[in-house]
Amino acid sequence: MYRLDIQHLSKSYGGGVQALRAVNLRVSNGMFGLLGPNGAGKSTLMRILATLQEPDSGRVLFDGSNIHEHPHALRSRLGYLPQDFGVYPRTSALQLLDHLALLKGLRNRKERKEQVLALLQQTNLYEARHRAVSTFSGGMRQRFGIAQALLGNPSLIIADEPTAGLDPEERNRFHGLLSEIGEQVVVLLSTHIVEDVQDLCPQMAVLAGGRVILQGRPTALAADLNGRVWRKTVTKAALEHYRRTLPVISTRMTGGLLQLYVLGDDCPGEGFEAFYPGLEEVYFSALFGAQRAGKEVGVC
Repeated sequence: MYRLDIQHLSKSYGGGVQALRAVNLRVSNGMFGLLGPNGAGKSTLMRILATLQEPDSGRVLFDGSNIHEHPHALRSRLGYLPQDFGVYPRTSALQLLDHLALLKGLRNRKERKEQVLALLQQTNLYEARHRAVSTFSGGMRQRFGIAQALLGNPSLIIADEPTAGLDPEERNRFHGLLSEIGEQVVVLLSTHIVEDVQDLCPQMAVLAGGRVILQGRPTALAADLNGRVWRKTVTKAALEHYRRTLPVISTRMTGGLLQLYVLGDDCPGEGFEAFYPGLEEVYFSALFGAQRAGKEVGVC
């Protein structure tokens, strides 16, 4: 059983930008989803956890060891998929993945070759293994990033926006990959895509304005919100009126019709119906609550 402990983590940049504000999280074996809008601090947190940056204050323990005091010990057990994965020009997927495996410490040539070919097969890149990665489409390059993150059977996997650029079939394949390995290791999935967390993660947190504003089990968080979300189909012309007069947490186009979702203990008015909330409503209600409390939440 592995455990990642994030304790009072803070990070600021020049110009007074505070990316993280005393973040506390405890993540055990399995999939953990970190939801948040753009600018919430997710990528900063991921880079700190990958030992690419150091925090201003606080610490991170993995399996009881401080990762910034012993960064090399963590890197040998880490699989990291950054938001932007760069590649070498004119290098084939097979060559590059083999090179990255060697850097990861896979010295046995036979074992390294077997793992490289297996990962290319798993990520549906085997047929393109002799093509230069620089010629890959965005989705193919993202799948290659997933393959390199899984090299060496890591015990901690950090994935920053991993399904960006993937079509539905590729996204499902990626979900299948993570679900296969997620029970045995710690997998931290950072994303703004609610469905990724809903499909994969038994535990989650919402990060906004550099703060953890909500944490728990998605099913329990949705159940806690039951009876407090109301839905109504409205015209676009009327939307601004409702935004001014009611706590509208989100809007959604369904079948060409505009539906708005309102938070409240009682029915907000004629035409509204009770709506059983899912994780999307949990997420938007958390952001709405943070905004109403006067906290920065980032920009969606």
